[in-house]
Amino acid sequence: MIKLHDKFFKPYLKEEQILNAIAKMAKDIAKDYKDEVPLFVGVLNGAFMFVSDFLKAYQHPCEVSFVRLSSYQGLTSTGIVETLLDVPEEMEGKSVIILEDVVDTGRTLKQLVHLFSNTNVKEFKIAALFYKSEVYNGEYPIDYIGLDIPDNFIVGYGLDYNELGRNLREVYQLNQANMINLVLFGKPGAGKGTQAGFLKEKYNLKHISTGDVFRYNIQNGTDLGMLAKSYIDRGDLVPDAVTIDMLKDEVEKNPDAAGFIFDGFPRTAAQAEALDNFLESKNMRVDATIALEADDDILVARLLERGKVSGRSDDQDESKIRNRFDEYNEKTAPLKAYYQKQGKFHSVNGIGDIDEITTRLSQVIESLD
Repeated sequence: MIKLHDKFFKPYLKEEQILNAIAKMAKDIAKDYKDEVPLFVGVLNGAFMFVSDFLKAYQHPCEVSFVRLSSYQGLTSTGIVETLLDVPEEMEGKSVIILEDVVDTGRTLKQLVHLFSNTNVKEFKIAALFYKSEVYNGEYPIDYIGLDIPDNFIVGYGLDYNELGRNLREVYQLNQANMINLVLFGKPGAGKGTQAGFLKEKYNLKHISTGDVFRYNIQNGTDLGMLAKSYIDRGDLVPDAVTIDMLKDEVEKNPDAAGFIFDGFPRTAAQAEALDNFLESKNMRVDATIALEADDDILVARLLERGKVSGRSDDQDESKIRNRFDEYNEKTAPLKAYYQKQGKFHSVNGIGDIDEITTRLSQVIESLD
């Protein structure tokens, strides 16, 4: 997944697929024109990569020129095609083949045909690398097609979103998936906080750490913070309803988030049910719960090393660390069963390089329906 401006795009076409399609186009066109010198006209800006790779694949005499048209602003077509660079001169008697990056509605093709209507070319044909047949309503045939694709907004390989993405070697499509809401589990030292930081940036998610939310509300003296503190001061557990109300505030403060990572809540099956009920009231749901798994001995060594820097007493005593693991296992077991019953529990290996672990988590997230 990549982010361009305010939008996220997911992988769609590999470079190899694109180059194979171009090689086939070059072969098909060569069958028709290898015994003459055609003039290939690329449509800027989007077709610059296509034209470059096409000419490398077309190993016969040819000429090349460019026109420049524009009809897109952001994600949508303006419906008005502007001519920014006119047709080349001295085209009389030549076979002209337009190299267009993408053909969708046909408005650009209509303008292209108009540009060439007053020239005395021998013949005029159109080659489209990406062809959206389901929305094309033009009156002109597409003579050579690279890849027939659905009507999704794509970037990369010359195509852009507000001028970003043209330099990408592969093609990405706009991520139009529904909101993603995750519950992230992990024993102390498993790297849960680190990975939450990467995931929130990669998928435009809001990381809601229950501990951070409690501290914020108590330190700032909010009504919920004061209520929670009254229970804590009496040595009582904070009721689930109070925690849910804090989470509700955090969700409502972030209406533009593409989803949420819940960290530290739920801790019991009852809390998981309360979270489900709250999200359902917002027309949302937990899409997946992901547990970062790691061998206890490895985590103990990691925490003891961390304790040398952090100064945290609970990271400096192995017996305390293992007690925390026991507590985690005791609390997580019923949660695991709760989410397994819903088909939402995923276990991910939490040992390895940070990037490797992020990739494993991303594979789970991107496999969600």
